[in-house]
Amino acid sequence: MLDATTRSGGTATATPPAIATELALPVPAPVGLTSRCTRVLLSPWSRLSLLVVLLAGAASTVLLFEPQRLLSDGWPPQLGGVAAAVVFGVAYGLCTVAFVPRPLLNLAAGALFGSQLGLASALAGTVLGAGIAFGLGRILGQDALRPLLRGRWLKAADGQLSRHGFRSMLAARLFPGVPFWAANYCAAVSRMGYVPFLVATALGSIPNTAAYVVAGARASAPTSPAFLIAMAAIALPGLAGAIMAWRKRHHLRRP
Repeated sequence: MLDATTRSGGTATATPPAIATELALPVPAPVGLTSRCTRVLLSPWSRLSLLVVLLAGAASTVLLFEPQRLLSDGWPPQLGGVAAAVVFGVAYGLCTVAFVPRPLLNLAAGALFGSQLGLASALAGTVLGAGIAFGLGRILGQDALRPLLRGRWLKAADGQLSRHGFRSMLAARLFPGVPFWAANYCAAVSRMGYVPFLVATALGSIPNTAAYVVAGARASAPTSPAFLIAMAAIALPGLAGAIMAWRKRHHLRRP
């Protein structure tokens, strides 16, 4: 039996394969409103706006709850020992993301839990807070902010963190002067790796954190040797950092 033939004895005709394939191709659907909205919401500037909103909300929450009252009112009596230190460490990390100064939190850790447990809780909170801030900055802010790194100082800081991330972050943590939150978000915008950032933060934060924790634990005896040594350990790195920054200032001024 012949296909596509004429009944009057004509020859059989068939559709060419190329034309058949062409006719079988699906017609691309027009881009819908949902796809356009998704692209807008996931754009770099939308993510940066979300980061700003999150940080503003966190800072507002801190202003409402006033965590500095821990220094005067103490820790809630329902929690004690290691469990309280763990909860404090988590709260410490979240507070640093919300721009609460670390010296205040370190003093509170020493006053509430003593030198050893307070130091462990404060260091854990430091690493946790730095990791959260770095992750937020890397996911929500890097794509939008990197094209803006055009100033001489910004380019110098970005190059230093991208090429020598571990030692640069270690120095920033050892010598106070750069705010904790600023170092976190600058590292997130750079090309610094996540693991070197966390390791440098953990190691570099030990001396300064320990000094504040001991000062908080011995604040009731301001003439004790431990308190005086802690205060010296707080002041000397700050002075050393200021001298080093003054001596290295010409590197940032180079075009």
